[in-house]
Amino acid sequence: MSFTVTLHPSGKRFEPADGESVLAAALRNGLNLPHSCRGGSCMSCQARIVSGQVSYPRGTPVALSASDLAADQALLCQAVATSDLEVEIAPLETPGNICIRRLPCRVQRARRLCPDVMELALKLPGFEPFEYLAGQYVDILLSNGERRSFSIANPPHAAELLEIHVRRVPGGRFSDYVFEDMKPRALLRLEGPLGQFYLREDRARPIMLVGGGTGYGPLKAMLAHAFHLGWDRPVHLYWGVRARIDLYDQQHLLDWSTTHPGFHFVPVLSEPGDDEEWQGRTGFVHEAVVADFPDLSGWDVYMAGPPPMIEAARNLFPRHGLPQPQLFFDSFDYAQPLEGKPQD
Repeated sequence: MSFTVTLHPSGKRFEPADGESVLAAALRNGLNLPHSCRGGSCMSCQARIVSGQVSYPRGTPVALSASDLAADQALLCQAVATSDLEVEIAPLETPGNICIRRLPCRVQRARRLCPDVMELALKLPGFEPFEYLAGQYVDILLSNGERRSFSIANPPHAAELLEIHVRRVPGGRFSDYVFEDMKPRALLRLEGPLGQFYLREDRARPIMLVGGGTGYGPLKAMLAHAFHLGWDRPVHLYWGVRARIDLYDQQHLLDWSTTHPGFHFVPVLSEPGDDEEWQGRTGFVHEAVVADFPDLSGWDVYMAGPPPMIEAARNLFPRHGLPQPQLFFDSFDYAQPLEGKPQD
């Protein structure tokens, strides 16, 4: 049975497929609703159910409190319509001539960046340009209807190929395929560009980029785009990983530090090995940020990485003066069956 979802106040309508979440159906219909992790943890897709019913096939998300449920709040990335729905949430407007499309793509190059991260360079059809904003992501569409989401790691001005960073996840269907079975020039399908995590070009504040693991990918695109635009304002990147070997693009960043005087790169290791002789920063990356910048009120902050890092920073940074409108984030959760936002 199909149901109709109506969004308020826009009046936009769409019909989810059987078992499809409200968010996934909206994206499939070109409606870019607020979202980030798509795993039920970041709360970005929270919305009020005006009328109708939803279910949670994977269980009620732990992020939804009893008071949220009593107030008819739902997480649209997990909610499945069980009747016609009216939902209070507004589609987000994306600057420029950006439209979500489904396209075939070919793996032009696969390169291992470190033991558990593979770079894929994807070639899209050449009949029209694929336009996106620095920081957005694409979904790789699998044959069984599942999807895996990956941020685009190259800037829009150098988009002959789309670069994505795939982290190896034990038992991950797509990452196992990439690391073990993928043939040269393999054919994939993608949907995008997606997401509201992108570099705001119209703002004049210095920017703080905070990445965890492959959350570096969209920040790399933002950096390259900012340098292309000729920004001379301060730009700081804090990249948190487990060990030195996980800093798979460190030399590139050190070169940028030399050629762009306003750019500063700080790597932070959470689990350096005893044999690494690491003399740099250790601990949690978000704590390193506030240790160096106890007042964040004058910064725009962009964060990308695993949900625990994002949640910790969202609690910590406002206590150091960061206003909510100056914080942008992309929460990388592991893919769930038949859904998910990255990284598998």
